[in-house]
Amino acid sequence: MLNSFYKFLRLIFDQKNLIWSMAKRQIASQYVGSALGFIWTFINPMVLIGVFWFVFSVGFKAQPVKDVPFVVWLTAGMAIWRFFTDILERAPNAIVGNQMLVKKTVFPSQILPFVSIITCLVNHLIFLFLLIALLILNEMVIGVYAFQALYYAFCLIVFTLGLSWMVSALNVFIKDVAQVVSVILQVGFWATPIFWNIDMMPSKVHFFLKLNPMFYLVQGYRDSFIAFVPFWHHPYLTIYFWGCGITAFIVGAIIFKRLKPQFADVL
Repeated sequence: MLNSFYKFLRLIFDQKNLIWSMAKRQIASQYVGSALGFIWTFINPMVLIGVFWFVFSVGFKAQPVKDVPFVVWLTAGMAIWRFFTDILERAPNAIVGNQMLVKKTVFPSQILPFVSIITCLVNHLIFLFLLIALLILNEMVIGVYAFQALYYAFCLIVFTLGLSWMVSALNVFIKDVAQVVSVILQVGFWATPIFWNIDMMPSKVHFFLKLNPMFYLVQGYRDSFIAFVPFWHHPYLTIYFWGCGITAFIVGAIIFKRLKPQFADVL
C-alpha cells in the first residue's frame, strides 16, 4: 500500500501540468456564456454569507457564540463544509463525465477525482478570503494559527480523495450513487455542528456527535481562525480522524483499482 501511495504521488507530480490544465478547464466551464464569468466565484459565497447573516443575525437575533459574532462563527464552519460538499457533489461525475478520456488506455483515470479537488480548492480559497474579510470587518485578530487551516485542508483532501475514488468508480456501475451521496450530505449537514453549537446538546451525546469525521474539521477551522487552539490539543480526535481518513483513502483506492479495468466496457 505504501508503494501504491508513492506511485500515486509520483503520478500527481508527473501529471501536474495536465491536472492543472484540466482544473482550469473545469473552472472556466462553470461560467461559459456568463457575462461576469469568474466574478461569480466571489458573488455566490458572498450572497450565501449575506443570507445567513440576515436570517440568523437580523431575523432570529442569533446571539454571539463565545463572544464571537454569529456570522463569523458560522462562516468559519461553512468554509470547510462547503469545500467538503463541493468535492463530493462532483465526485460521482468524475469518471462518467470524462468517458472519452477514460476509454483511452494510456490515460491515468485515477487523477480525475483529484482534478475535481483542485477545482474545488480554488473555490474554497475564495470562501477563505471572505472569512478573513469578515474577521477584519468585525475587528477580530487574525492569529498565526490561521495557517493551521492548511493542515485541516490537507486532512480533508486525503479523506475526500478516498471517498471520491470510491464514489466515482461505483457510479459507473450503479447510477443511484449520486442520489445516495446527495442524501447523505443533507443529513450530514444537520448532523454536523455548523449552524448549532455542540454545547447546546446534552453532554452524554457529545461522544456520538464527535464520531462524525467532519466535526473534527469544522471545529478545527474555528480553532484556527477564532479560538486559536492548536490541533495537538485534541489528540484523541486527531487520532480518530486520521483513522477514518486513512481507511477511506485505502478503501477508496482499492475499489477504484479493482473496478478501473471495467470502466471502458461499461461506459
